[in-house]
Amino acid sequence: MTIYADGNSVTIDDVIAVAHNKSQVALSETTWANIRKCRAFVEEIADGDAPVYGINTGFGMLSDVKIEKSHLEDLQINLIRSHAIAVGDPFPRDVVRTIMFLRINVLAKGFSGISVATLSLLIDLLNQDICPSIPSQGSVGASGDLAPLSHLALLLVGEGFVMNHAGERVLTAEYFMQHGITPVRLKAKEGLALINGTQVMTAVAAMTIEKVRKIATLSDIALAMTIDSIQGSLKPFDKKVHELRAHKGQSETAQNIRTLLADSEINQSHHLCTKVQDAYSLRCAPQVHGSIRDALRHVEAVVTVEINSSTDNPLIFPNERETISAGNFHGEPIGLVMDYLSAAVSEIASISERRIEQLINPIFNDHIPAFLAPKKGLNSGFMIVHVTAASLASENKTLCFPATVDSIPTSAGKEDHVSMGTTAARKTAMIAENSFKVIVLELLSAAQALDFRKPLRSSDAIDAVFQEIRKVVPFMKEDYFISPQFENLYNIAESLIAVAEEKCGKLL
Repeated sequence: MTIYADGNSVTIDDVIAVAHNKSQVALSETTWANIRKCRAFVEEIADGDAPVYGINTGFGMLSDVKIEKSHLEDLQINLIRSHAIAVGDPFPRDVVRTIMFLRINVLAKGFSGISVATLSLLIDLLNQDICPSIPSQGSVGASGDLAPLSHLALLLVGEGFVMNHAGERVLTAEYFMQHGITPVRLKAKEGLALINGTQVMTAVAAMTIEKVRKIATLSDIALAMTIDSIQGSLKPFDKKVHELRAHKGQSETAQNIRTLLADSEINQSHHLCTKVQDAYSLRCAPQVHGSIRDALRHVEAVVTVEINSSTDNPLIFPNERETISAGNFHGEPIGLVMDYLSAAVSEIASISERRIEQLINPIFNDHIPAFLAPKKGLNSGFMIVHVTAASLASENKTLCFPATVDSIPTSAGKEDHVSMGTTAARKTAMIAENSFKVIVLELLSAAQALDFRKPLRSSDAIDAVFQEIRKVVPFMKEDYFISPQFENLYNIAESLIAVAEEKCGKLL
């Protein structure tokens, strides 16, 4: 599959295909023509005497320093080398591939002044899955993701480090020599064209969106299993209820639960019980899960706009024969929505943790032993499963402090308000991972509880999910080393969505 980058129409699904499925990236002839036209104008500026930021001037606080024509190429390589000071653990390969693709898409838009040779090499390296090692810390989110993107730019000039397929860092120069790859020599404006922008925070955002999409559906599956495990009511999921409060996500979650539990024997067995209301973590789940779905929709819309935006500085307008130095590199749009998403995803863990409490606490769950332990007292059962879930949910709360409310002036005060958008994106990715783990812990607990409902069965969909869980996690008759069982379930958790859908149809 080939995806054409044009700077206008790339979707999050396209990004996911490149990140995970190794889809090839290409540009149309029209796109290449626009790139050549913009590059020609940059070269004309470079041959002239008028000062234009980033082409023949210094950077940041040094923008008033005029650079001689004989040093314009030196200016660009010096920029990359001096700015490549990101630190910390490297981004995973899927994020790096996304960063490369998003940068290609921005350059393909035709307002950055990149050369055909440089962009062609970047595309070829991505298509060959040759990825730089990019440390994850060091961006303040304006003027874009300068430090981490500089590590990407180093790849093109044959410097820095490549991340091989064993996950090891190797010198780019050695790797290129071994594989017959010729680096480029950056021309006027090209270094700045490669590093000025929001592609790191946007890449992390796109990968997190993919994760949260799965979390939204998997959390509904976990909720459905918990409802039957503790004999909860389906009345709060009645379509009539949700038509009276027309939030789309709320109705989607309610519909998913109705679909997942449509033919449940367990639900039918207590249809006429005297219990009036379930706890909020069950009864209000459509309102909570649904709000996360609606938040995700908004975040996806903003991130899609950013994917197809020119975030360079200065921007080159060859048709108008004009350059404009402005601020499209500022990461506020991504930072704000990722702070929003961080709170939303944290709520998934929060409500899931409360349902685990419902499962293990005999006060809430009749006819099931405390902590889901058949021989309670001698065995602790799922006592610390809940503690681990509480730990993760609480850690999320500390990570939810909005990164974008902070700003530290940089570049001697020239860059006096920054977005911290990359921090917002990175911490949201951490929250999503924590929340996913809490959902797995809920599935683990609900499966244990569901065993106590035998011989009654849940629905076909939930029973199929239960059977898949039991293939990798045995019923806990007596305490066993539970951490490996969690890992087993964690490794198959995403596949449980397809298992459920095979029985009940596509979930929302």
